[in-house]
Amino acid sequence: MSSADALRLVILSSLWGLSFIFMRVASPEFGAIPLVLVRMGVGALLLIPLLLSVHYLRLIWQHKGPLLLLGIMNHVLPFSLLALATTRLEAGFTSLINATTPIFTALLGALFFATPIQRQQYLGLALALAGVYVLSANRLGFALGGDGWFIIAVLGATFCYGMAGNYSKTRLGHLPPRVLAAGSCAMSALVLLIPGILLWPSEPISSLAWGNAIALAVFSTTLAFLLYFGLLASAGATAASTVTFLVPVSALLWGYLLLGETLSLQIAIGMVITLLGTAVATRLLRLKRHAPQPPAYPPRE
Repeated sequence: MSSADALRLVILSSLWGLSFIFMRVASPEFGAIPLVLVRMGVGALLLIPLLLSVHYLRLIWQHKGPLLLLGIMNHVLPFSLLALATTRLEAGFTSLINATTPIFTALLGALFFATPIQRQQYLGLALALAGVYVLSANRLGFALGGDGWFIIAVLGATFCYGMAGNYSKTRLGHLPPRVLAAGSCAMSALVLLIPGILLWPSEPISSLAWGNAIALAVFSTTLAFLLYFGLLASAGATAASTVTFLVPVSALLWGYLLLGETLSLQIAIGMVITLLGTAVATRLLRLKRHAPQPPAYPPRE
């Protein structure tokens, strides 16, 4: 990875870490669906100029159905679930559970997309799930006022990301990155338009919430997508996937600096176990296998 790619990676992880802060501040006033409508609507408006070419517009039209499905799986559902979760859960805590996305990507790829999965990936899956349990063991109350359903919402978002990643790779991998980004954003905005208007809050929204919603759309969506696809093209998928491990660290740091969130020993231990499991499952951390020794034969006389 070049120094320019490393800089892209750090900036990208910071922007995606900030997305949890922006949602944490804006979600209580907007509500999940209206906030995601703003996020995808502004993102689409900023990305669509990249498609001002007959070639790109033709590709959008030819693949409008798959792009619509990708937008629902990769934007509408997971962004809405995360926005809902951040009305209750801390930004850093939410980002740590969201870091299990590569686990679901590998598992769903094996189950539904004929993607081979190795033995060490099952070990990584078990470790990551154990880490999620350590993170949330004392917060899995599902009664009124508990955090359990909000934690399930984050896991639901990672499930959607896993489906979308496999679907995009197997069905839309031949499309240019700008078509995937702008096309899926535009489709998502169309899907969210009517629900977002119907669920728009009746109370006035503060300037602070509006500022965080616009920042979420501009920095953590539009700019982040452009950085991510640039990194993907320059450094490859493996290098780009390392952002998974940096985003929770970024979100925890921003949560501490901007929202006064605390880092407990339980969260620190859960983070280490979860990220270790994810590293093993994605094979960024490879377990060495000892080659079998040839049998010893007695010397011939």
